[in-house]
Amino acid sequence: MTSDPAAGRTDPAAGKPARLGDRGLVLVVGSVNEDVVLQVPRRPGPGETIIATGRRHAPGGKGANQAVAAARAGADVRLLAKVGDDRTGARMTDDLRQAHVDINLIMSVPGVATGTAYITVTPDGENTIVLDPGANMQLTPHDVEVRDADVARAAVLLAQLEVPVATVTCAVQRAVAAGTRPVVTLAPAQPVPDQLLSGLDPLLVNEHEAGVLLGGDIDHGNAEHAAGQLLARGPRSVVITLGPDGAVLADEHGTQRLPAPHVEQVVDTTGAGDALAGVLAAALARPGTPLIDALQQALAAAAEAVQRPGAR
Repeated sequence: MTSDPAAGRTDPAAGKPARLGDRGLVLVVGSVNEDVVLQVPRRPGPGETIIATGRRHAPGGKGANQAVAAARAGADVRLLAKVGDDRTGARMTDDLRQAHVDINLIMSVPGVATGTAYITVTPDGENTIVLDPGANMQLTPHDVEVRDADVARAAVLLAQLEVPVATVTCAVQRAVAAGTRPVVTLAPAQPVPDQLLSGLDPLLVNEHEAGVLLGGDIDHGNAEHAAGQLLARGPRSVVITLGPDGAVLADEHGTQRLPAPHVEQVVDTTGAGDALAGVLAAALARPGTPLIDALQQALAAAAEAVQRPGAR
């Protein structure tokens, strides 16, 4: 994959070619999936079969979704990822190219399928996801190490946990060493080493993910305390998202709560967290943007995302 979609791209605001790096480069290290989305009347119980009311296929993967969100928010974006050598991988890569994500660092793995996420969405907009990671699990620390120049060139490194934890840990350590701002969404929730948390700015988690890290239940009532506990694990800043209750931000200046924008109707929560992360990274890639301002922009993006179907 040698084409450079950033070359010759037109900045619609200026009506002239945009050069890579004009608006701050975001390097995303993450997953590429195809989403198989089933509309269901309710969640099935154990041993129960229910009939879906609709089905669709869509591009997805937390890495890809966040990359597209960052690109739509105005950042120059490169995605370091792996797909299978199948038609699905080709389709997902082409979709990213059309979304103005630089695909030069996406690698095709022979004999391995592209990742697939199986998503059920209920009428209230809530979702459940079962992930078959496929080629995503082939992204190794070595794939990051040989891209040191790309890590150093980026203003922000953005990662998630749909690729191996060791790879994300390596990416974070390389970013810290290079002076690149690391942002990691700890999803899917799982234990991680302190080396991954050290230097994150911010560590981005929801209530469930924060609870997995801290070994307890987190809700909007104790989120400020939880954010302080997570800050003590090594990040430079922590954001705990609380859905309709907004988010809590903790850093060296203290802890504060930010409200979420009003939403008329929740249609589909799939990808709302990815929209938030991508817009947050894009805002932080612009020089001089305070984290609190970036988070407010990200909360607005997430509020818009839940009012539309699909992960993007």
